[in-house]
Amino acid sequence: MSSDNLVLFDMACGIGEVTLAVMEWWTSGRLAYDASQAPVSNSGEPAKIHPGGLAIAPIAQRRAARVSLAPPIGTDMSKPTILAADPYTSEAFRSRTSLTCAPLSFRDIAEGAIPSRSPKISVIDHENKGSNINIESDLAPGEVLIEMVICSFALHLIETPSELFALLWELSTKARWLIILAPHKKPDIKDGWGWCKWDVEAWSEARVGESKGEYLQDRVHCRVYRSLNV
Repeated sequence: MSSDNLVLFDMACGIGEVTLAVMEWWTSGRLAYDASQAPVSNSGEPAKIHPGGLAIAPIAQRRAARVSLAPPIGTDMSKPTILAADPYTSEAFRSRTSLTCAPLSFRDIAEGAIPSRSPKISVIDHENKGSNINIESDLAPGEVLIEMVICSFALHLIETPSELFALLWELSTKARWLIILAPHKKPDIKDGWGWCKWDVEAWSEARVGESKGEYLQDRVHCRVYRSLNV
């Protein structure tokens, strides 16, 4: 994976909830990094740099707290390219995120189809009152190694184990990580399907079927898998 070519795949993207979360993560992380690099005021808080070069104390304490919630993302971290696919909501996704969405089904993806790249990620620049920062992508078609596939509230809808296996095996040859968000513990991903369960707390491989290292919030299960084929 090139340091300047971080690729994420929002699979069965709906109207873009996951994509918008990634955009907010990126924006907040950069803001947190900028705040951490600012001079410290007499109050001990990071000072804000005035465009003219003067350091002034933060205006809103609430804003400083909001920025601190996100881990800082330094300038050395690659800018994400988001791929998106959904056979039913591509127009709604484009309208909400201003990014492209391929009308690909699970079966299309299992047969080798991958969305073409979005030309940019448009994230909100809070410093400039909502103007956009354009993040250009350098993804070469046909040379995709996806860092992370995220599938939210959709993968458990696949009806047969054979269809699920075909999709997951194909993804395991192209992506490093798989994140599944679901209202319960399904689907069941079995040994030999190209993925190992990952314990995000211990940051190590976990046994398939055990819940250790998963996230559970507001009845939403988040499970992480590591590819065995890339």
